[in-house]
Amino acid sequence: MRLFPVAAVTGLVILGACSQEKTDVVHRETDGELVPTMITRDVVTMISDSGITRYRITTPLWLVYDESKEPKWRFPESLFLEKFDNNFNTDATIRCDSATYYRDKSLWELNGNVRILNVQNEKFLTNQIFWDQRNHKVYSDSFIHIERSDRIIEGYGFESNEKMTTYTVTRPSGIFPVSDFRGGARDSSATDSVTAEPEPEAAPAPEKKAADEQPVQSRPPKRAIDGKPLPSRPAPVNRIDREEQLKLKKDLK
Repeated sequence: MRLFPVAAVTGLVILGACSQEKTDVVHRETDGELVPTMITRDVVTMISDSGITRYRITTPLWLVYDESKEPKWRFPESLFLEKFDNNFNTDATIRCDSATYYRDKSLWELNGNVRILNVQNEKFLTNQIFWDQRNHKVYSDSFIHIERSDRIIEGYGFESNEKMTTYTVTRPSGIFPVSDFRGGARDSSATDSVTAEPEPEAAPAPEKKAADEQPVQSRPPKRAIDGKPLPSRPAPVNRIDREEQLKLKKDLK
């Protein structure tokens, strides 16, 4: 199940839109690389996948460049996307400052304060991330901050499936207990807090390698006992690149 519509198909079925939506179509000869063929403002659009309503896109500005050498859609003034399950309940959300969709590559580029919340209520924060619909994967080389119910993971070199439920951080720079981010370090105004059950305790790493030198992989959550979370022992912390990490977290608040 994809978070975004099957955007490679130009004949998308649009089921609904905001009454204030405005569309401008360019008919004169222009430079297709610089001038969009269609401009749509104040968009709130429901999109179907295989005849079922799956997505809602909200954006102030949607630019379509059909005549450029590399056809694309641009969302320069922020993008918010909701994915629905079969009962029309939201099971994933994506926010970012801007986005570009490269139609021929079926590739999304999300930029600036990217915030993703998956069905397990895990939050992913980064400044840039790519979604390759053709190969069904999400990846980033930028610094990424992952909030789970039991711990915080930070690092570089991120790759995931499309649902953001199975992922790997190949160069983790720190693993912290959630308690380290309480008392002001985390954004207390956020409503999409992490509430997933804790994951099983990982086996201790060999003594000859520090924990932050090894890839971090997600695992299915383990069932709690008597409604209480199972204890989790966070891996040792190596606070490398802290200046860059703290700067990003400050920008993402």
